[in-house]
Amino acid sequence: MRTDANPFSGLPVVVKNLLILNVIIFLIKITGLGNFGGANMDTWFALHYFASPLFQPWQLVTHMFMHGGFGHIALNMLGLFMLGPPLEYRWGSQRFLTYYLVTGVGAALFYSGVHAIEYIRLANVLGPEAVATVKSQGMELWAQGRNYTDDSMSNLNALLNIPMLGASGAIYGVLLAFGMTFPNVELMVFPLFIPIKARYFVWIFGALALFQGLQNNPGDNVAHLAHLGGMVVGFIFIKVWKEKQPWE
Repeated sequence: MRTDANPFSGLPVVVKNLLILNVIIFLIKITGLGNFGGANMDTWFALHYFASPLFQPWQLVTHMFMHGGFGHIALNMLGLFMLGPPLEYRWGSQRFLTYYLVTGVGAALFYSGVHAIEYIRLANVLGPEAVATVKSQGMELWAQGRNYTDDSMSNLNALLNIPMLGASGAIYGVLLAFGMTFPNVELMVFPLFIPIKARYFVWIFGALALFQGLQNNPGDNVAHLAHLGGMVVGFIFIKVWKEKQPWE
């Protein structure tokens, strides 16, 4: 009897290549092979806020392929591995890839829009001179593991120098699309392992993302509003595209 030992056997082309690309980039990052110009890969490719000296336009896309640790990439790739193939087989590879990238970029813009509100508030509190000081000096302080003693300047420095990274926005978009396309398929919720229909699964994760995003917990480094943004952009995208070119 012949068996195929290839773990990617049977996966559609886009999901398979996204998995491979994310893993390769993660290995390059953790080994330090991707560091250049005196900076690590997160500095170049994770998404910094638009007003940050570290922002580059390509980060709107490249942040989706950067991950903070093994647990981060493992959860995202597990979600893509489980939910992506049925969608790609139903929609086709081109549509699935377009949706994945649009929801990832859309989540980044949604998250940046929320940051813009906080940036404007802090800029009004501090004034232009203090903002210019943070922009010119804050990055060096942050690199040294230090920050300002003034809370507003400290928060502004964190906003400008803590980047967003990971495929979570796109994965939440995929989750939303799965729930809309296969609403009655039952999914298991970790760690309870209770089967829940996909449509309710989406509502639960969306509500959690909204609740946790509004908590604004200083010790929470998860971009919950980017998760919510991926779902919001995915919903709009599906509705608009379905009207113009039905998928079913």
